[in-house]
Amino acid sequence: MSEAGPAIEVHALSKRYGEFEAVRGIDISVHRGEVFGLLGPNGAGKTTTVEILEGYRARSGGEVSVLGQDPGKRSRALRQRIGIVLQSGGIYAHITPREALRHWASFYPKPRDVEEVLTLAGLQEKADVRSRKLSGGQLRRLDFALALVGDPELIFLDEPTTGFDPEARRSAWDTVRKLRDLGKTILLTTHYLDEAQELADRVAIVKDGRVLAIGPPRELGVGASHYRVAYRDRDGHFVERQTDDPTALLNELTTEALARGERLEELSVARPTLEDVYLELTADG
Repeated sequence: MSEAGPAIEVHALSKRYGEFEAVRGIDISVHRGEVFGLLGPNGAGKTTTVEILEGYRARSGGEVSVLGQDPGKRSRALRQRIGIVLQSGGIYAHITPREALRHWASFYPKPRDVEEVLTLAGLQEKADVRSRKLSGGQLRRLDFALALVGDPELIFLDEPTTGFDPEARRSAWDTVRKLRDLGKTILLTTHYLDEAQELADRVAIVKDGRVLAIGPPRELGVGASHYRVAYRDRDGHFVERQTDDPTALLNELTTEALARGERLEELSVARPTLEDVYLELTADG
């Protein structure tokens, strides 16, 4: 694969543990420079898939290319080009962010400037504070910084804001946006659908080891009825209609209301949210 090709290319990926199939023929392609979200309930196969892409787990079948290389070979050259933010990190209690970043930077041939990374992660004011005195949100920023200091082309973010308060989540989102602005490719796994809707250019919804839907969050739809039209009728009852042609339905509703001399109160037209799509696709049964 050329450097102009996808950052990640997966075809017919499978992973078996004895008789159990954790991943059953996943196909995904992640473009360079995009934020790609991997969504699904617990046990869907997300973590297994990501660990295969990172080179930490062997696949049972299929083809996988990460930055043009097979991650299963665990080459040093590939590992120098990726960054990983695990769901929970850890750092020595007595080391400072600046010291940690300088140490991590020494592992890479062309690391980013440590001071620049501290600024990008929002840690300038805490650069010389012992890690034991950092808040949970600040430690998470340090995890981002450590993943970035090697100047990776591709970054894996595994549940990056789990347990964050709203302010810390927004700060982490800003960091992800900055990474995308730098041209980084990001693979994001998250349980927060608003996070995926806010950050991801495209998402894949996974269940039982298979991809159920893939595309931009705001364009994913379920069935033919892609729009929801809601209003209150003359008796004050809330009415909700679904349609794939909102223009025709609105024309019908407003024409009838005007003929009766009435108003359609609280009229709204909306597409299903990513959460609506996710819940319908992953529902049992």
